[in-house]
Amino acid sequence: MTMYVLIPAYEPDGRLVSLVAALRCADLDVLVVDDGSGPRFAATFDEVRALGATVLADTANRGKGHALKAGFAWLAEHRPGSDVVCADCDGQHLVPDILRVADRVAAADGAMVLGARRFTGHVPLRSRWGNAVTGVLVRTATGLPVHDTQTGLRGYPASMLGWLRTVDGERFEYELDLLLRASQDGIAVEEVEIETVYLDENASSHFRPVIDSARVYAPLLRFSLSSFGSFLVDTVTLLALFSVTGALLPPVVAARVLSSSVNFAANRRLVFAGGRAKSLRAAATQYGMLAATLLAANFGILTALTGVGIALLPAKVLTEVALFAASYQLQRTVVFAPTARPAALVPRTGSAAGSASSRSAAPSRAPSTP
Repeated sequence: MTMYVLIPAYEPDGRLVSLVAALRCADLDVLVVDDGSGPRFAATFDEVRALGATVLADTANRGKGHALKAGFAWLAEHRPGSDVVCADCDGQHLVPDILRVADRVAAADGAMVLGARRFTGHVPLRSRWGNAVTGVLVRTATGLPVHDTQTGLRGYPASMLGWLRTVDGERFEYELDLLLRASQDGIAVEEVEIETVYLDENASSHFRPVIDSARVYAPLLRFSLSSFGSFLVDTVTLLALFSVTGALLPPVVAARVLSSSVNFAANRRLVFAGGRAKSLRAAATQYGMLAATLLAANFGILTALTGVGIALLPAKVLTEVALFAASYQLQRTVVFAPTARPAALVPRTGSAAGSASSRSAAPSRAPSTP
């Protein structure tokens, strides 16, 4: 089983050349995707090509996710038996760490492998804060015990190349979407500890804090906004009916029926778009079963909390927070999951094309894959 290092690059500097040189000295095959860097950076890519790397060139900057998918498509077509390790072009990933991730991919049984930083030493504030926030959200939403959700050093077995191209996302949000889809599709995710390296306060990064953070957090934010809207409908209805009846069970049931209807419509159309492939009746039936289960849990927790003297409003907030993660997971993986799974995840096969070394045969330039 061969292995390629895939490096998406946008307006790189000499650190890309140094990284490729070090990888080639370690006898590794390298595929670089020029994500529309333009003529000013042609000399840098010429140096990379001269070192023996294969270079794909796009005419426009389409984003990191698009560049990675272009690389996966080229590997699937030209080197179908090759595992792949993705690394960034800015020198933050060391060759020993890349090899460590590659070894774990080869040993793991079809798992996605993350090179996980522990963020020791001096780390730029935006990087430390961003990874901490995303880590909490991803662990809450997926149950995956992932420490470094934003690492660009990731390894994938050859059997995953088809699946990788089915995941949405064209820019920085793509790598977070991979984690969310891995959880949904039952793909194992493992971590290998790597060095934490930041050069010049991460100044070479093309990550735009506001725009790209919005893209990265969008899948979770949409669900959070939908849940918050339903929470408001549920809470206002509950408090209004409770003030009229003085009973707890009928208001809880009525409020949940109304808010669940709102939540189902919003999640099916706006949050889990892939779930629209499932019939409305099937999705509604499964959602109804989930809503009934959550209703029972909601009433039980509310009864317990108000029974020990907690007021209804704070008890309601605590209850909804406790049930948030379970609701997201079940809606994503059951209620709104597409009915058909990607067919690309197949057992590894050691093909002749995949086992042969590519250095002498690989073309120096290949067209970018859309």
